Amino acid sequence: MMPYKMNISNGCQKEMFFKMLRIRLIEEGLANAYREKEMRCPVHFCIGHEAIAVGVCQALRFSDTVMSNHRSHGHYLAKGGSLRKMVAELYGKSNGCTSGKGGSMHLIDKSVNFMGATSIVSGTIPVAVGIAFANKFKKKKMISAVFFGDAATEEGLFYESLNFAALHKLPVLFVCENNLYSVYSPLNVRQPASRKVYKIAQAMGLDSVRIDGNDIETVYTTTQKILSNIRMSKGPCLIEAMTYRWLEHCGPEMDNNLGYRSEKEFLQWKRRDPVAIYQSHLLNKSIITKKTIVDVQRKILKEIEESICVAKASCFPRRNQLTRDVYVC
Repeated sequence: MMPYKMNISNGCQKEMFFKMLRIRLIEEGLANAYREKEMRCPVHFCIGHEAIAVGVCQALRFSDTVMSNHRSHGHYLAKGGSLRKMVAELYGKSNGCTSGKGGSMHLIDKSVNFMGATSIVSGTIPVAVGIAFANKFKKKKMISAVFFGDAATEEGLFYESLNFAALHKLPVLFVCENNLYSVYSPLNVRQPASRKVYKIAQAMGLDSVRIDGNDIETVYTTTQKILSNIRMSKGPCLIEAMTYRWLEHCGPEMDNNLGYRSEKEFLQWKRRDPVAIYQSHLLNKSIITKKTIVDVQRKILKEIEESICVAKASCFPRRNQLTRDVYVC
């Protein structure tokens, strides 16, 4: 399958841009706040990945479900998750979206059909397939979408899940955010040069495509086309979206000094900033104005500040909440 292009309304273009901008500013604000050392959970920021989260979730319906991985902030926010609940969760407070017991890597909010994220690489892929299997069994017209990184495609769960989904023609969308690295290990030390994630999916009977994950319109329109096929009971599909993370694997800092990636490579990808590129595109087409951007930025920054203040002032979970909502020990 080739990447799919279609006309997008001005309203949709503006909405997607401001959603990306919001995620970028939130991640930058949280990265700054993390240095205060009041958030005591590991945090994986998604700066650089914003177009994939927004493009996919913009094409989904509210009733469709999403599952994520350790780098989950963008997916949660793009699906409509509460910023206040997410920030409170990062601070370990009882009003967090998992009552302060999950942290950054274990967000969940069933009120917006965000069915969860886990720190286990590939761990949510079979769960998302199970949701799709249940939806088909119950004849629910819902799609189960799951985000994961390129390292997850090296796990057995990935292959078993694709095989089961293809066998039963399940309504599931697999989204691989390929940012070229697993922690500090590049693709060339983990996978043969000829190995392509989307081709593996094709070989297992799935419709699949590789796209530029930094091009929001390509992500959105390709996802729309794929979802249309899934809703027509044509079976599961996979999108491999190429992108790049800006910050260190885990934490708020830069780590190019470690030598696992070059400054040249980093700057090449930074010039392909999905937020900046789309902002320039919309300004050139007079779809947005600089004044509007400034006004929206001001509102987002105020929202971030208020969410952090609320989280800091909130209570930690009580001791009797320790084993509540825990089903496996």
